[in-house]
Amino acid sequence: MAREVDALTSSTLKHLRERWWDEAFTAFVRDTVQPRAGNQILDVGCGIGTAEVKLSRLRLTQMKLVGVDLLLERIREAYAAVRSHNIRVEFAVADACALPFGESSFDAVFCVAVLQHLRDVEQAVREFARVTRPGGRIVAVEPDNSARYFYSSVDAGRRAYETAGRFFAALARSRGEAADLAVGPKLPALFASIGVEPLEVQLFPVSRSQLGVPPPAIWADRRAAVEQAMDKASGDEIRDLGREYLSSLERYAAEAKSAGTGFVEIQHTMLFATVGQREG
Repeated sequence: MAREVDALTSSTLKHLRERWWDEAFTAFVRDTVQPRAGNQILDVGCGIGTAEVKLSRLRLTQMKLVGVDLLLERIREAYAAVRSHNIRVEFAVADACALPFGESSFDAVFCVAVLQHLRDVEQAVREFARVTRPGGRIVAVEPDNSARYFYSSVDAGRRAYETAGRFFAALARSRGEAADLAVGPKLPALFASIGVEPLEVQLFPVSRSQLGVPPPAIWADRRAAVEQAMDKASGDEIRDLGREYLSSLERYAAEAKSAGTGFVEIQHTMLFATVGQREG
């Protein structure tokens, strides 16, 4: 499956699931969550409603889909998305670590690229289990952001990647983020420790490759991502690192252009999809 996320615009897969969520991934969610008539299904960290729109295209009927997200602005975007597709879904602002639902409220719970945000992953998964009925499915799809692969045929590419890492790490610190970057492969053991039987693990590659000089739009996207992050951040460290990163991108673009048809850039990371069942 072809999925693309640029490590030079984001150090993790946060907030980017709409970029790699394809029809095959929708089918995976359907097959593992197993929606049936009368089911109630919870999407934790629904973001802008990507899952709800994708699942609606499968013509699943007589089921209730609920999406929650911590950010009100994302809930508003999700409402707009489902309204434009004439889909009936309920949304609410909620913390994954303190879900506002009673025990055994849902037949299935799923989250995609959400736990990588959290300081207390175990508490969130305990909440997933609490609101899922015995025998119900819990599906969590998360990356290993600590194991991203990046190769460039020019030296400026390596330096830009290293600078990007320092820039995005500083951004994360400024936001008080302290999540486990390698959460994805750790989930089966965590599931088992809290009474969720692991049923399977599937791997989904997220990769991109560029042969020949990248088009101007790629460099424009990279600069825009840095500038937008700088605009929202505070503190001299972020601004200084941002300026350094922008300079390194300019050097990278120049070296890539000089390399011509011999230029290559390869990126790769992995999503780990853990499927579990709440024990009785």
